[in-house]
Amino acid sequence: MRHKKWIALAAIAATTALQLQGIQAAQAATVCNRYCDGRDPALSPGDRVPVSATLYGRTFKVHVDDADAMIWATLDNGQPGDQVWLDRSFDGGRSWTGDSRLGDTTVPAGAGGWRTAMFNVDDWNTRGVGVLRACGKAGDRPELVCTAWARSNWNAADRRTAAATALMMRYDRNNGLFDTNGWWTGANALTALIETSRITGMHSYDYAIATTYDKQINALQGQFRNDYLDDSGWWGLAWVAAYDRTGDSRYLNTARADADHMYAYWDTRCGGGIYWSTARTVKNAIANSLYIQLNAALSQRIGGDTVYRGRAQAGWAWFQGTGMINSSNLVNDGLNMSTCRNNGDVTWTYNQGVLINALVQLNRLTGDANALTVARRVADAATTSTYLNSNGILREPNEPDQCSGDGVTFKGAFIRGLGVLNAAVGRPYDAYLRRQADSAYAKDRNSFDAYGSHWAGPYVSTNHSCQHSVLDLLNAAP
Repeated sequence: MRHKKWIALAAIAATTALQLQGIQAAQAATVCNRYCDGRDPALSPGDRVPVSATLYGRTFKVHVDDADAMIWATLDNGQPGDQVWLDRSFDGGRSWTGDSRLGDTTVPAGAGGWRTAMFNVDDWNTRGVGVLRACGKAGDRPELVCTAWARSNWNAADRRTAAATALMMRYDRNNGLFDTNGWWTGANALTALIETSRITGMHSYDYAIATTYDKQINALQGQFRNDYLDDSGWWGLAWVAAYDRTGDSRYLNTARADADHMYAYWDTRCGGGIYWSTARTVKNAIANSLYIQLNAALSQRIGGDTVYRGRAQAGWAWFQGTGMINSSNLVNDGLNMSTCRNNGDVTWTYNQGVLINALVQLNRLTGDANALTVARRVADAATTSTYLNSNGILREPNEPDQCSGDGVTFKGAFIRGLGVLNAAVGRPYDAYLRRQADSAYAKDRNSFDAYGSHWAGPYVSTNHSCQHSVLDLLNAAP
């Protein structure tokens, strides 16, 4: 049924069609997966139209063959001389140089519409994760129009895998980091991807683990260490997750090197704790929560360990006495180094989530019931706080409209910790997590499952930090 119109048009101008197909195949048959670019849409076993656009009465549509992960474009309600083509991007629509005007074709005489050949969405040989859009113009006017970007459901069959695939569009295979070369935010993105792989069994992006490790192991101070101790903590936890996923001991060894690097900056000022950076000027919640979590996680994986266990316990004993957990059971940013007391600064979401995660790990390691009690107390405060939850949807303090800066990573770390606690204590936060995930999916998502900063909407922009935060959410939500 869906091909009858095009069979009729082909009969009108069979010679023209053969010529165009030859031109298209020569022009763009550079990506070959199951089939090569330039395939005839009449051979497609499926036809899904996710996006379209109009211009001067013409309708331009993206058609998706999900079975073969290919796309073609059509032009309806046109006239001879009108044009239609595809653009393909391997970085989430930020650029398409070299893959523009794929299958560029003109409506032939006697026809009111036309179509391009089919082109592959992804380049599996080079691990290019793609999106395509249909573009076109009226033959007698200069303006052109393009649809939104779209892709097949290959590696995107559900919310989690679709979000993971959109995140991998922002992965730089040359350096093993993500779009803006974010350092510690990249550790969080990799951690979210590893968790998606664990939950869904989708191994398509497991290559990012070794790629990131191999390309960045000697960066900065080596072993994913640098001047900021929280950065070392994020990377250490990423490599613990990588070890769990692969069993490769080199990842666990690097996580140990990161934990040891952090420990080197523990001293007796303010009674203990590690500094935020090697400059030794600030002791704050995030670095010390990561320190507890990483040490507790390592001790669980190292037979007969007492060193990392002792460090995790000492870290929590010190943290409890600092007052960084305030009277509302929320964690403030850090300490006033003059008084060694709570500085009263912002209760960022990640400070809640990382401490929650740390306390769950400590409970698993030692059986410390109080650790789990405090984790529940902080989680209850964070999920009911109107300051952090506007109309029931999590919103970071000072959350930007655009996905920029480090802060758009924070909600992912919060949700990750809450999800770990939820699973450990009988899932009392299921409804909260589901509400966040449903809101983000409905209101903060574009046509190929890239997400922005506002889970309550509207969608404005995306980057790897916004994207991994929602992937963390989808991983945690039931």
